[in-house]
Amino acid sequence: MTSTGIRLHAPAPGWALDADVVVVGSGVAGLTAALRCEAAGLRTVVVTKARLDDGSTRWAQGGIAAALGEGDTPEQHLDDTLVAGAGLCDREAVRLLVTEGPDAVRRLIATGAHFDESTEGGLALTREGGHHRRRIAHAGGDATGAEISRALVEAVRARGVRTVENALVLDLLTDAEGRTAGVTLHVMGEGQHDGVGAVHAPAVVLATGGMGQVFSATTNPAVSTGDGVALALRAGAEVSDLEFVQFHPTVLFLGPDAEGQQPLVSEAVRGEGAHLVDADGARFMVGQHELAELAPRDIVAKGITRRMQEQGAEHMYLDARHFGAEMWENRFPTILAACRAHGIDPVTAPIPVAPAAHYASGGVRTDASGRTTVPGLYACGEVACTGVHGANRLASNSLLEGLVYAERIAAHIAAARAEGTLRPRVPAPLPRRDDPVHPLLPPESRTAIQRIMTQGAGVLRSADSLSRAARRLDDLHTEARDALHENGKTSEPGVDTWEATNLLCVARVLVAAAARREETRGCHWREDRADRDDTAWRRHIVVRLNPDRTLAVHTTDTPEFPPTIPTPQPTRRPQEQ
Repeated sequence: MTSTGIRLHAPAPGWALDADVVVVGSGVAGLTAALRCEAAGLRTVVVTKARLDDGSTRWAQGGIAAALGEGDTPEQHLDDTLVAGAGLCDREAVRLLVTEGPDAVRRLIATGAHFDESTEGGLALTREGGHHRRRIAHAGGDATGAEISRALVEAVRARGVRTVENALVLDLLTDAEGRTAGVTLHVMGEGQHDGVGAVHAPAVVLATGGMGQVFSATTNPAVSTGDGVALALRAGAEVSDLEFVQFHPTVLFLGPDAEGQQPLVSEAVRGEGAHLVDADGARFMVGQHELAELAPRDIVAKGITRRMQEQGAEHMYLDARHFGAEMWENRFPTILAACRAHGIDPVTAPIPVAPAAHYASGGVRTDASGRTTVPGLYACGEVACTGVHGANRLASNSLLEGLVYAERIAAHIAAARAEGTLRPRVPAPLPRRDDPVHPLLPPESRTAIQRIMTQGAGVLRSADSLSRAARRLDDLHTEARDALHENGKTSEPGVDTWEATNLLCVARVLVAAAARREETRGCHWREDRADRDDTAWRRHIVVRLNPDRTLAVHTTDTPEFPPTIPTPQPTRRPQEQ
């Protein structure tokens, strides 16, 4: 794959750093990759969009899944993951996850993460949806992500890893043969660097997290605008399975017009015995699945949505009053505080809940070493599609995937350096300021995109809803393009316009993939194609961006996944369109 020639309109870099590896993102995946690369003697720079501890990892409540308990095995963890993935997991990718996972968690503990212990002194393990064993390690009751983030951030600072905070990465730099040569980025606010600059490095690790902000209501923080997926697409990389967006079943319902990041009510609450009930107190998940409330997330989200439709209700309830005050205060203090901050006391009343966008099971397509289809570009964590999650991520596999595949990426880069193949690349010239530019969307487009996606590509989808969403998204692009062509103007470069443009990019790909998949599978629910069709659709939908900004969409069978990484061929860089 070679660059599409499409770049965000931005000033030329005014400063530069040199490194062996630049890691983009500071969640569990990014910081783990950075620590392992630094330990291997690689000059490593971490670039993160906000502060080091402001990504999605810190918001993870439930825990991290691994076969660490007595009687549990990686094979059992593999089986639960494959069932949740609804026929689209890559078995070998999952096998790597579950076999390497326990030791990866132990290394995380050795790094400084403190997990809750049982009265016997070992790890306190709980259950979540889709797991047949208690294999979820947690910290601070329901503050696992915050503890992992704390430990990794402290380790990064203690080891002197170079970091650039408050920096939005813009585009990939490549050499004349299409190989990775670094990134351009914009630093916001005061610091050693300011404005647009570059980090030159022959290896770039995308660990930018998710794209939940493409929907109106999400559990994702405001920084989750799909920047990594959009960058990879512009660089010529393939993305896969983007239609599979997991909607967490139990998000605190704050009203029908609530937008932005919503408080999560962890699946671990159900794992400890809470019940989903309707307004009449009936447990509607009983009989729908053998695990009832602990069924995989897609099944629970569908069950809640169906009952809401049947009753004309805006939400259901999660009832854990039987926990009592002491258990709420000790096991789930974060959730308790969030509920009480919004006027709900779960000790005495059921919690109103509804599904909200939570996790992208698909992303930038990689192999088992985290390599994308662009030489030198790697991806791990939520931005990546390793083949682990299939059509629906198993609860608490996300932190584990970030750990395991970040370590695999660091090992691959270190081996490349030892073999002499990790060498500095000379970036090809950037487009001139007077070249035609990619139109930037105005900041207000962000809200429009979110509403289009929520209405047309949310929990419930159909050919009609997806077609309407595609037309409205195309209209947003056309308006920006026409304004550019008619008067030569586009929205001013800046964080708001770059984020809106990235959101439009990932929204278009998601809608195209969802329209192509004419079945219901995992967390992709088509009202007009209610059945799962293994004969026609046990396949992955892969999308790349053409130089003219159209989408190339094709399908590939499960045995062909992960991809074979092509050998780069010298090409002429297409001029900016």
